[in-house]
Amino acid sequence: MTDTQTSLKPMASLDLGNEDLLDIYYKMVLSRTLDERLWLLHRQGKIHFHISAMGHEALQAAMAWPLKPGKDFVAPYYRDLTTCLVVGLTPRDILMGAFAKAGDPNSGGHQMPGHYSSRRLNILSVSSPVSTQLTQAGGMALAIKLRGEDAVVYTTCGEGSAQKGDFHEAANFAGIHKLPVVFVIQNNQYAISEPLSKESAVPNLSIRAAGYGFPGVSVDGMDVFASYNAMQQAVSRARAGEGPTLIEAQCYRIVPHSSDDDDRRYRSREEVEAWKQREPLSRFKAQLSDMQVLDGSLDTQIRERALNEVNQALDEVEQAPLPSGAEALAHVYAA
Repeated sequence: MTDTQTSLKPMASLDLGNEDLLDIYYKMVLSRTLDERLWLLHRQGKIHFHISAMGHEALQAAMAWPLKPGKDFVAPYYRDLTTCLVVGLTPRDILMGAFAKAGDPNSGGHQMPGHYSSRRLNILSVSSPVSTQLTQAGGMALAIKLRGEDAVVYTTCGEGSAQKGDFHEAANFAGIHKLPVVFVIQNNQYAISEPLSKESAVPNLSIRAAGYGFPGVSVDGMDVFASYNAMQQAVSRARAGEGPTLIEAQCYRIVPHSSDDDDRRYRSREEVEAWKQREPLSRFKAQLSDMQVLDGSLDTQIRERALNEVNQALDEVEQAPLPSGAEALAHVYAA
């Protein structure tokens, strides 16, 4: 283990109160509730595609929590459903994109589902080519530094994306210029069907940070406290002008890669079931119960609130109009 991997402060440095913990839990429950509904809508033939965040909720909620929505910038990837809910997108916003409705705030119905975007919330539009958000995040971070602004850029990718040249270029550039950016690799063990052992010669991707001159750390991405602890310190470093940090959050997607993937072709049911025993929602619920922050009655209220929010959003979205044919070429050709 390298020095950069032992640089985290003790867990006692966390500044999360009970209200924060319950809010994080609500966002995780909301994300899972919406995620499951999107999966069902696809199976019903009402939407054409979905990429799930199930298994990633803890790291995404916890790492988005130290950010300042609308001030800091987020350059997400397609699996960042929970991240986007935490920084300000709503279930209605997500569903409008999934149904490609005219009022879709992500793209006006032009993009695929999962291509999150918000100028108001400083969420950079997801691009279909993976890893491009990393170099774009570096550009945003450079602009922030040149302008002397108090803002941080948070960008994420899967471990498959971390094998592309974009990752090297973005990390190298950020290290040279000490940019206020946090890189997070959401390592869910598979790049679609390829296991990490066929993607990387090293099992611990955070050690790469040493080659770029900034700290790297690997954390349990299915644990809220470990994820928040790492991100809190990375954001503090960035705001203080100390440069970037690389966080590898180790997790597992408990459903197939996408709504069109058959994961039985490349991973066993025994493996999936073993990882499900560590799934983040049940784990965080148990932790909050042990801390006497959450009991059964409050948990029921939280889950009913999340279900009502998703149901209300879906009712509105299904009644919303589709884009007109005249809008098909909007933002495609210069006016």
